[in-house]
Amino acid sequence: MQAFEIQNQFGLDNLVAVEQPVPEPGPGEVLIRLKACSLNYRDLLMVLGHYNPNLPLPLRPLSDGVGEVTACGEGVYRVQPGDRVAGIFTQQWLGGRLTYERARSALGGERQGMLAEYVVLNQEGVVKVPARLTDAEAATLPCAALTAWNALMVAGNLIAGETVLIQGTGGVSLFGLQLAKIAGARVIITSSSDEKLERARALGADETINYRETPKWAKVARQMTGGNGVDHIVEVGGGQTLGQSLKACTIGGHIAMIGILGGNEATIHPTDILMHGICLQGIMVGSRDMFEAMNAAIEVNGLSPVIDREFHFSEIVSALRYLQSGSHFGKIVLNF
Repeated sequence: MQAFEIQNQFGLDNLVAVEQPVPEPGPGEVLIRLKACSLNYRDLLMVLGHYNPNLPLPLRPLSDGVGEVTACGEGVYRVQPGDRVAGIFTQQWLGGRLTYERARSALGGERQGMLAEYVVLNQEGVVKVPARLTDAEAATLPCAALTAWNALMVAGNLIAGETVLIQGTGGVSLFGLQLAKIAGARVIITSSSDEKLERARALGADETINYRETPKWAKVARQMTGGNGVDHIVEVGGGQTLGQSLKACTIGGHIAMIGILGGNEATIHPTDILMHGICLQGIMVGSRDMFEAMNAAIEVNGLSPVIDREFHFSEIVSALRYLQSGSHFGKIVLNF
């Protein structure tokens, strides 16, 4: 089979194709023939060596993949050959709280990833995907969709009628928009592109803000909520946006810290958190239990993931460069 690995040193030009034998599933394991993978910003950072430069090499990246179970080891009962499944991001986080041990079981980093024609995973680390979704659509679920689900539905306890502010139009952000609308929320979305904001409106966004034209967008967001501030914020900018998020958030509001696209360093006023009782919470994808609950909601509500562009499996480097450009709207997918 063919796979891609970072072999000797990090960097996009060092991600190379290799030939390997098809692995065999052991007790409790399943062999999956991959049909599609999707890209996350973490994957790019991993390949560049910016995520964790101390990870041992060779490393097979990518955490998100969907495929068909082709063989099962002894004792497998959760799935059977022919089932279409996705691997969960943190292989040992099945339910309950995230722990250090569970966090260290993430695919495409601490564990070898999905960028291969065949992979073997423990049966506990896979879930069946919604039948109505294509392989490409289903491949977008393990990280981006589940992160948005955890941020809003689980950690945020989103209820109908509340207001959600979402930053950007990447994978997590657009899933956040779609899930928030399913829940009956009012959604404000920010972007530096008027074209992307118009596309977000077509997906259901109620209000939009161009943050390049309005750098102090917190004031505008508060005005859009009658001065009360927003109930939930999907925070992906990190250092560049956290200060504005704190000013835009209502008393007792929830900020889900998901990304640091704008850098690690931020100047904030802790009194905004203290005096307004704001919950600032880091989100690391989600558990298998959350994944299965989200899949049920996707099925019932007919949600269709937004895919910007599809590449062939062999075009992984070009796909990562496209992700790096930041010009995408939604998810980038590899087809096998």
